Amino acid sequence: MYTSETRLRVRYAETDQMGVVYYANYFVWMEVARVEYCRSIGFSYQQMEVEDGVLLAVVDARCRYAHPARYDQEVIVATTVPDVHPRMIHFAYHMRSAADGRALASGETRHVFCGRDLKPSRLPAKYRRLFGLC
Repeated sequence: MYTSETRLRVRYAETDQMGVVYYANYFVWMEVARVEYCRSIGFSYQQMEVEDGVLLAVVDARCRYAHPARYDQEVIVATTVPDVHPRMIHFAYHMRSAADGRALASGETRHVFCGRDLKPSRLPAKYRRLFGLC
């Protein structure tokens, strides 16, 4: 299974009063990593939306926290696609410290492919090959 790795550095604005990354920011990191995953396999989100009218609507998002990330820490987000169908895709994310490999969090998002009208649609053939669907 292909894995894309995205490196991020924790910004001060992402931390809470306790000095750790605010929980919702992990979902932002997942989005950044998802966009980079698509770029790494040969297309951009923007291309898919503008040229083909295909949008990815989130229908489920989860995150499990293992260890707090802190300001200025470098984080690696490893992204995979464990499951994809012509109408839905599942991304999995594993976030770890770049310094020592310590697990920080893991998460997943599931998306339905939609048209500009936000009605479910099928993934165009040119993207199916990139995601491993034939």
